[in-house]
Amino acid sequence: MSREPNAQLIAVMDEAKVSNKGLAKRMQDAAARRGMSLGTTHVAVQRWRDGAGIQPQTAAIMAEVLGAKLNRRITPSDLGFFRQLQQTTPQPVGYPGTVPDVLSMLDGLAEERAETPSGGQLVVADTDLSSAVLSWMVARPDGVQADRPTSQRVGMRDVKAIRAAADMFMQLDFKFGGGHGHKALRHYFRHEVLPLLSASYSERVGTALFGAAAEISQLLAWTAYDCGNHQLAHRYLTSTLRLSQVIGDRMFGARILGNLSHQANYLGNHAQAIQLARAAVEGAKGRATPRAMANYSAMEARALANAGDSIGAGHAMNDAERHFERAETGADPEWLSYFDSAELMGELCHCFRDLRMRRESVEHAQRAVNDTDPKYARTLGFCRMVLAQSQLLNGELEAAVTTASLAVDGGDSLQSARFQRYVTDFQSEVSTHSANPTVAAFNDQVHDALARLEDDD
Repeated sequence: MSREPNAQLIAVMDEAKVSNKGLAKRMQDAAARRGMSLGTTHVAVQRWRDGAGIQPQTAAIMAEVLGAKLNRRITPSDLGFFRQLQQTTPQPVGYPGTVPDVLSMLDGLAEERAETPSGGQLVVADTDLSSAVLSWMVARPDGVQADRPTSQRVGMRDVKAIRAAADMFMQLDFKFGGGHGHKALRHYFRHEVLPLLSASYSERVGTALFGAAAEISQLLAWTAYDCGNHQLAHRYLTSTLRLSQVIGDRMFGARILGNLSHQANYLGNHAQAIQLARAAVEGAKGRATPRAMANYSAMEARALANAGDSIGAGHAMNDAERHFERAETGADPEWLSYFDSAELMGELCHCFRDLRMRRESVEHAQRAVNDTDPKYARTLGFCRMVLAQSQLLNGELEAAVTTASLAVDGGDSLQSARFQRYVTDFQSEVSTHSANPTVAAFNDQVHDALARLEDDD
């Protein structure tokens, strides 16, 4: 099967003025500094230039050496790998057309395991994504079918039980990472929640029930995302977006668009991330609380910052802060309670880091670390890693490694595939200082923490 050449890798190698043999040698040396053996040759480099797939760890090392050569941060997505790994055919979004369609799709998704990521990288055609967003933007609520003649009657007590379960699983997710509770959650969703949607209920109960089911479905998406299974996460998010449409919950639907933007941004799909975040902002105007609007604007800021648009990101960050100043004036739903000032600072520090605004990045990351409730262990880990990267931008190597060590300490956050990537990126950035005892000790700490996780499996 023919492949498209990896134009991004070719362009970066040309800019760095490095040959296939030269890059292979640099990668071997970088791996050796980490205590690894890497068998990369010029033949392998040519295959990657021709569009072949690559292992994530190898891609990280390649990004490290090219970044060192160009004296700027390079990520695997900058080299075209997050879009090209083993997957060249865009996947249809599959936005369900009817309520039975979305319930059937969710039932099928709940049978799939998230623990083992799917073989290909997520690629979504722009036209499919635009179609799904437009469908959500212009759709009218389906409405619930109240008082159906079935043997099972659902009441508010059932809805409260679902929300309590969602809260419990969310706390597990924050502390131990997405993989910890995903299996139990999908079993609960498939066997305890989905059947209730086809039972009998009043309109009030039905509306609350669909809202609670959407919260569980969204959490399944996040846990799959955290495990690194982006295809499954994306299908959950798209289906959850359609589920929110049933009861016309524009604020929750916009939240899902923000989550889709977050994922697209993480995978390096900047144009889609911007489109999705802006759809969330526009689609929720007049229907969302100030706190929710701050969240959507923060997602837009992150997408623009990662794309290198400092002016657009600045405007979006200002919007987020302006909305948040009025956060206490709105009657927020319970699912939005996590988005406090520390969470906002966490989003903004990512923006300043990506824009390489050193002082602002350190200031906001430090505030996020100081203010984050320790019960949100993974969030605190992310903020500490961004603070470490920000300190590194300022040339504060010792402080950066100390901060990163605190983030890794205990190992719980390392159960998140996303957090592991933060750590790997940081290791790449400090690899030029591998002889420094502090850096060497940090690399040993990461190695030992990952080994403990394997022992605990």
